[in-house]
Amino acid sequence: MTLCSPRTVLHRAAGSLAAAGLLAAASLAGAAAPAQAADTPVFTLGGPAETALHPYPESGKPKSSTVGITLNNPSEDEENGGFGGYFTLTFDLSGVAGVADVKFDGESSPDCEITGTKAVCEDWGIWPGLQGAADLLVTAADGSENGDTGTMTVTGEADGATFTPFTTRLTVGGPDLVMEQLPFKTELTPGEKQQAPITFANRGTRDADGVLLTLRYSRGLDIPQRYSNCEYTVDDPGEPDFGSTTALCSVEGAFEAGATYTLATPLTLEATERAYYDTFLYRIEEDSAAQRTAQRAGAAFERGTGGVLKAVPAKKGPAARSADLDPYDNQQDVDFRTKNTADFVAYGDDVAGAEGSFVKADIGFRNEGPAWIGHIRSGEDVATVDFTVPQGASVTSKPERCRAVTADGKYREDQTSPAPRYVCNTSMTVRDGSGLDLPFELRVDKAMVGASGAVTVRNTWLQNPKLPFDPKPGNNTAYLILNGEGDGDGSDSGGATEGGDGGSGEPSTPPTSSPDPEESESGTSGSTTSGGSSAGTAGGSGDGGGLASTGSIALIASGTAAAALAAGLVLFTAARRRAARHS
Repeated sequence: MTLCSPRTVLHRAAGSLAAAGLLAAASLAGAAAPAQAADTPVFTLGGPAETALHPYPESGKPKSSTVGITLNNPSEDEENGGFGGYFTLTFDLSGVAGVADVKFDGESSPDCEITGTKAVCEDWGIWPGLQGAADLLVTAADGSENGDTGTMTVTGEADGATFTPFTTRLTVGGPDLVMEQLPFKTELTPGEKQQAPITFANRGTRDADGVLLTLRYSRGLDIPQRYSNCEYTVDDPGEPDFGSTTALCSVEGAFEAGATYTLATPLTLEATERAYYDTFLYRIEEDSAAQRTAQRAGAAFERGTGGVLKAVPAKKGPAARSADLDPYDNQQDVDFRTKNTADFVAYGDDVAGAEGSFVKADIGFRNEGPAWIGHIRSGEDVATVDFTVPQGASVTSKPERCRAVTADGKYREDQTSPAPRYVCNTSMTVRDGSGLDLPFELRVDKAMVGASGAVTVRNTWLQNPKLPFDPKPGNNTAYLILNGEGDGDGSDSGGATEGGDGGSGEPSTPPTSSPDPEESESGTSGSTTSGGSSAGTAGGSGDGGGLASTGSIALIASGTAAAALAAGLVLFTAARRRAARHS
């Protein structure tokens, strides 16, 4: 059953924030679950592996940190995989007695109660996926000292379900690495380079034993240096993603509390010939094997072969000491706009078939560059392929991402019977050299010589069909020709592969109509569905799905974040919003 009670709605919202905070702090799930009967669900408790607490102040109130406890239901059945029963979470606080004082955030944990060194939370319903279970507000205990540490264990119980326990560590004090924002020039031209003198401070209460510098830059940017103490990975070109490069650089040294550091040699950030809208993210954390493993998130990295990247004390002097142990100020990111273009070229097909036969047609478009186009921030689809069905034919099979519309491009409720026109949205990225391949199957209802249907790649909004980045609108339209004059009597069935107009933009026959500039969207939703090839792929194989929309970018840092690394940079931004909510 689907769990949609008001309580679960509130907890879902809290859960998304707790999960983001968890990822930003390099969370670790609980121990492996014991073997269970096949029909007994096993839910996993999780949270941050360790949380640093602000030392108890000499005067005033202590500053709190948040420990977000999560609960994971591994079922992939969103409709029927939920657990519809009551459950209890128990927190053993004896291990942090004298180290930390704990209370619950009443907003996200309304049914929790603390008695002595034990806390109990009661709730109902566990939906599929990762969700927030409870948020604890923790402060250093009065009388605690810098370096004091202890552990807290969470267990769960419910009739008909099993919970894996989770243990997290609370430590008074610690390093607080803060990344400074660099004054980049953000309006660029292809080939333009600028220096990136990464600078960070340790505003915590103890030294950091080595730092991990993480760099992530989207497809149109490049940092040509490849350092031997850095490892690099590039998004799989077969996946519909940003095409980003991620570098993890382990920098050795003792980075003192209260001091500021900068790179011994600034990095060089270059806008390549394919730059358009791009993003650069730079992040600093204390280095550890667990941190590196978490940020690799299962991706394959390759070590650089150049010199060693080093950080040295900044000339401007030490930073002011602070007890602001804040995991949400470790990162900066910047957006760039490069003056560039991308030529989207439509291609049609030339197919033939006798009356009553079925033919296959391959249509779509290619991005002939030079720029890649990615709506990284908004997550909006880049473009739409608008296909008008040739006269005398009807569509019997279409890509899943395509939606039937009326002849004038308006919304059509009926999505099962053949329609006169179809619109197919790309994902939020279209790489240079890729595009969108759309296989259709049509039935020849009436054999007509030279029937044609327009294949147009355009903006997703009908009232403004022009692609703002495309300097050659003349090749945005091609044609699907059915039983052209060169096809004889039209007795042959089947269609050519990518060819026909081949994206040349030269119409095989004069167009019968152009897209109607109605003041409405293309007829598809803002998010991308699967089917056809993803516009973000390089090969356009015809069986990739689209990306879900995302409105922000951020860097992942969690053992549970493999999917997030492939999907892009979203989680730390959500975590910062969560931090603002509790500040």
